Amino acid sequence: MNTFKGLLLFALYSLTLTAQSKKINSCPLPGYKLVWNDEFSSSKLDPNLWVFQEARAGWVNHELQTYVKGESPKGRKVAECKKGTLRIYTFREDDKVYSGRLYGNRSEGFKYGYIEARIKLPKGKGTWPAWWMMPVGGGRWPACGEIDIMEEVGVDANDVSSSIHCAAYNHPAKTQKTHHLYCEGAEDSFHVYALEWTEDYIRTYVDGQEQLYFENDHQGNNDTWPFNKAFYPILNVAWGGDWGGYKGVDESALPLTMEVDYVRVWQKE
Repeated sequence: MNTFKGLLLFALYSLTLTAQSKKINSCPLPGYKLVWNDEFSSSKLDPNLWVFQEARAGWVNHELQTYVKGESPKGRKVAECKKGTLRIYTFREDDKVYSGRLYGNRSEGFKYGYIEARIKLPKGKGTWPAWWMMPVGGGRWPACGEIDIMEEVGVDANDVSSSIHCAAYNHPAKTQKTHHLYCEGAEDSFHVYALEWTEDYIRTYVDGQEQLYFENDHQGNNDTWPFNKAFYPILNVAWGGDWGGYKGVDESALPLTMEVDYVRVWQKE
């Protein structure tokens, strides 16, 4: 009897793993195959997949946080894998606010594909979580290009946006291409934020609903379409700054956490 139960449990477990594998490998769009992913199911963040940014407060956008590699000076983690999700923490320690900014597949990136993450956003006035991409080769911003799959600022809770930036379209010139969508419960539960990127267009989604659509004008002009090279994905939580702090910050919101269930990248077969 015990042997039978053991075999039955093993069979059910195997079926569950098979179903999970099919779900992980299955792209929402036909004709794509999984090329890179992290389910954050291990006990530690994989250094072969992710690297930390280190930067002082004020480094960009007048943001107030300090980005550190792994831990604050007193050993408090700014990111970790815990109970099947990636947690990015933002907190005050002495006179500084620390947070995490992670780059995926930084040295190679991806050129075109369907890229998605399932995320639960943090709460509080002053938060500025983001899921976005920058070019592997770097370059002067905004001419190098930037793809913002999802951004939100806590003062405007659940209002998620997607944007693209380039020389012709960017926020300093007030010409950036942006679309906002109200996502009920974005700070209370997980939602899927995705990018479909081809040589012809960029399209983003929130839980399968189209958010931003930006078409390549096919003029061969880097000013309007620098999105013909490899970009790498970024996950971070900023504190304050030009947008996150445009109505100030609420220190009582600290400490806070952004959770990421998975990151998956598919490319055409």
